[in-house]
Amino acid sequence: MHITDIMQGDSPTFSFEFFPPKTPEAAEILYQTIRDLESYMPHFVSVTYGAGGSTRDLTHDLVERIQTTTKLDPIPHLTCVCHQEDEIESILIRYAKTCIGNILALGGDPPRGCRYDKSGDAFQHAIDLVKFIRRFNESGAHPDRRGFGIGVAGFPEGHPATPNRLVEMDHLKAKVDAGADYIVTQLFFDNRDFLDFRERCALAEIHIPIIAGIMPITSMSGFKRIAELAGGTRFPAKLLRALQRCENNSEMVSRVGVHFASEQCHDLLDSNVAGIHFYTLNRSDATRIIFDSLGIPRRRKAQAPSV
Repeated sequence: MHITDIMQGDSPTFSFEFFPPKTPEAAEILYQTIRDLESYMPHFVSVTYGAGGSTRDLTHDLVERIQTTTKLDPIPHLTCVCHQEDEIESILIRYAKTCIGNILALGGDPPRGCRYDKSGDAFQHAIDLVKFIRRFNESGAHPDRRGFGIGVAGFPEGHPATPNRLVEMDHLKAKVDAGADYIVTQLFFDNRDFLDFRERCALAEIHIPIIAGIMPITSMSGFKRIAELAGGTRFPAKLLRALQRCENNSEMVSRVGVHFASEQCHDLLDSNVAGIHFYTLNRSDATRIIFDSLGIPRRRKAQAPSV
């Protein structure tokens, strides 16, 4: 389903992010998570894309499995890193044949543990990837005459590689003008950052849907990993104080994290957010608790999952 169909109406969308499993054990956890969350009938689920080819085939396989064996609507991530135009075109053709409706076009993280020369990539920035997908759409190769819906990333707290916030907004505006249909934000823990970002987008004449990225903290190790991966993310003192009171009690840390994320979601809904995207880390417990707390009726009854 195209993103413009998904975002119809005034009701916010709810969606989940998964990443491809690398081991049989991780795969079993993920497929159980998918079974757990399928009954919630999210508007879509996104699937991440490994840097430098580390999990790219796994991404394609997972996207196609979700598309063909569940009632979920997958949106694959696609990045610029280590790609040439013919490779991206072959991926788009593959997804079009499977009737994937949308793509999330990202700059991507450089591969770890090896030398990487960005100058060799055909796409230097996410805008180049957006333009390429737009040209693919115009070729008529997709079964939907509109082609793929194109999503891009937004950074409420600022992009770590672009300290100049005015220039950063110019870059985002350029991606939208190049063909982006929606924005999914990096995770954040202070809604004021998101609301200010949304207002700055409006001032920049960016009027496409902005979906808020939320990641509940469920463990101290996960908390530290978030701080490492999401460089520049600000952790409000209120959250840090609550986590300190837990004294490394794992159950209490999870309760605090879920409660904090739930409050974020309630406030975002009160602020008429276009959608909420949960970074699940391939586990369903926290997401289900938060979703249930929001009092949102499930869209429709799902059949028994077949993952």
